[in-house]
Amino acid sequence: MLKAAFAVPGLALAAAIVWAFTKADFWASAAAIAANPWGVVTLIDLYAGFLFTGLAVAAIERWRPWTFVMLAASLVLGNVVYALWAVVRGAALMREVAAR
Repeated sequence: MLKAAFAVPGLALAAAIVWAFTKADFWASAAAIAANPWGVVTLIDLYAGFLFTGLAVAAIERWRPWTFVMLAASLVLGNVVYALWAVVRGAALMREVAAR
């Protein structure tokens, strides 16, 4: 059940990304967002969230190169990366937390 809780929104997000790429020019859209002060605030909030999540993953995962790859990938692919990570590692992590 936990995997589905992360997989369904992750797949929906991935589908939305693909859909957006087919509907609008990425760079023109990015320029429009960057021209709006609230767009800039949204981007700062979004990328801060990627960084904070990446740091949390780094605190959990033992293999540092993997955490670096995931953080770098999240800066391009967004939360799809962390949804995939939660699908793969979520159940095991929840068992670890419950055991403590």
